[in-house]
Amino acid sequence: MKFRQHMELEHGLRQIDIAPLIDMVFQLLIFFMLTSSFLIQPGIRVNLPKAVTSEAVRPEFIEIIISGENITYLGGKVITTQELKNFLKQISKRKYTILIKADRRASLGRVVEIWDLCRDLGVTQINIATNQQ
Repeated sequence: MKFRQHMELEHGLRQIDIAPLIDMVFQLLIFFMLTSSFLIQPGIRVNLPKAVTSEAVRPEFIEIIISGENITYLGGKVITTQELKNFLKQISKRKYTILIKADRRASLGRVVEIWDLCRDLGVTQINIATNQQ
């Protein structure tokens, strides 16, 4: 008996109310938009200095990062001066461009040391990354 009454109610409904469906889709959209903005990209935080005369460089470069604590990174991994020297010896024959990204709190002596190391090993195209003002 109850089954028959339920069937009569279903047959009586000719329209589906989509307002709750729209509400749920909207809430899901907001949820995914908010959670996607909290994704953290792994990387090394570097505050680049600003320069008025900076230019854009080609994307084919090798990136050497110097953090504010004077730690040197190559490819996202900590590297010693000797390891960097060996790496630069290998790539000096291929004419790669070196991009040095140094934090504004990094020691100028460390930046110059890496610059000299590159020049000494035959790398001629060396750039320092800055933010355009």
